[in-house]
Amino acid sequence: MIRLLLSKLKESVISVLPITLIVIILNFTPIVNLSITETVVFCVSAFLLVLGMSLFSLGADVAMTPMGEKVGFGLVKKGSLTLLLIVCFCLGLFITIAEPDLTVLADQVSQIVNETTLIVIVGVGVGVFLLLCVLKIVFKKDLANLLMFFYMMLFAIAAVIIENGNGAFLPLAFDSGGVTTGPITVPFIMALGVGLASAVGGKGSRENSVGLIAMCSIGPILAVACIGLMGNVGTIDTPTYPTVEGSLGSHLLGVVGEIAGDVALALGIIVLFFLLLNFIFLKIQKGELIRILVGIVFTYIGLVVFLSSVHVGFMPIGYKIGQCLASFDPIVLCIVGFVIGMVVVLAEPAVHVLNKQVEEITGGSVKKSSMMIALSVGVGISLCLSMIRIVFGFSILYYLIPGYALSLGLSFFVPKIYTAIAFDSGGVASGPLTSTFILPLAVGACVALGGNVMADAFGLVAMVAMTPLITIQLLGFRAIVTQKVRDRIAMRRILDSDDMQIINFM
Repeated sequence: MIRLLLSKLKESVISVLPITLIVIILNFTPIVNLSITETVVFCVSAFLLVLGMSLFSLGADVAMTPMGEKVGFGLVKKGSLTLLLIVCFCLGLFITIAEPDLTVLADQVSQIVNETTLIVIVGVGVGVFLLLCVLKIVFKKDLANLLMFFYMMLFAIAAVIIENGNGAFLPLAFDSGGVTTGPITVPFIMALGVGLASAVGGKGSRENSVGLIAMCSIGPILAVACIGLMGNVGTIDTPTYPTVEGSLGSHLLGVVGEIAGDVALALGIIVLFFLLLNFIFLKIQKGELIRILVGIVFTYIGLVVFLSSVHVGFMPIGYKIGQCLASFDPIVLCIVGFVIGMVVVLAEPAVHVLNKQVEEITGGSVKKSSMMIALSVGVGISLCLSMIRIVFGFSILYYLIPGYALSLGLSFFVPKIYTAIAFDSGGVASGPLTSTFILPLAVGACVALGGNVMADAFGLVAMVAMTPLITIQLLGFRAIVTQKVRDRIAMRRILDSDDMQIINFM
């Protein structure tokens, strides 16, 4: 386990170093002027981020992934579809309610929607769509058709919301879909899909095992959008972010304590539910169960360290950098936004879990490196486009409608496995760093430019979740074209060889 931890540390250093260097380099330019305290706190937070990511990744490999696979496989083997649906709905509800990313978003919009109400509504949305995912796997339904149907329904509801005068509420609805697929949810739900598909078996089980994250991202958007149908939901004031000096004061212990409690609640619900299922149905061997519980401890410590570091060091720095970039030059804001978007996705812990599982599921045909490049480019583009929207103040639907139309259109031309991976990646890319560093950066830029925070800054998480759908499916399209070229070259060589044999024979 020590060797595995060292490997995780190396991966984490490579992931966090780029964003750290960018912030430090910006500090040595006229654009950003961080104090010595802010610089030191950010660097210490980056170090803790590395440590937290390493421990979390180790815990995900040792505990979260095996738990999800065993629950999915064991419940299908019991042969009761009703039991399977009830358990999966409860899992979706409980995991989402305790997801730290969702709590961060709900706290920032508590002026217009009660925090508890929003969290429960989003949890129900995930639970219902996880239930639908189970039905998709059991009855082997096509993911692309389901996505097409639900997104058409979603944009129809969006049109009604705009007609009711609540168009500014839509960015929040789309953001809620991105934040639900955080570091706790992703490893468990992806592994659950693998376990379910393995137990169901049959042709195309690889493609059947992915797509759960994609479906579970739609549920919260639909659920929160329904709030916008009920009448005027109002607006929010500019969210307040603590300064680094404030974070180092009495606020620090409060942040760490609150995060420790939230993560304990999140993991506690999952662990207790898993132990209950194990006692009644699964009957896992004692040695394996102890290994899983040890992995849970690593996951807990890693998440507490990770989330504490991004709240204390990254959130206030992100807000200040956004203000500085927007005040200096909107063009620079868009360019730096693209670069930050490309590197910040490297530090999302759930992204590494997804890439590893995708490479295993596809037998190495979809490489981790290719996935990471496609994700980085996609998130970079999304952040650049979001900064342009903040500068000019137009509706997010001008991006989302053509973006989802293109991504859904591509799903009919690329292998199904790429479509499922792409839509899963969209949810995974919008993790803790997006809500605690990128979103504050957007809010800071919006405030500096005098924009409407609710309408212009929010929606960035939705953009981060959308662009990978296109870039990863283009990766699949490239794979098809490359294979056709190789086949033609091989066929030409065979024909040339046959011609030569004919000539020699004559």
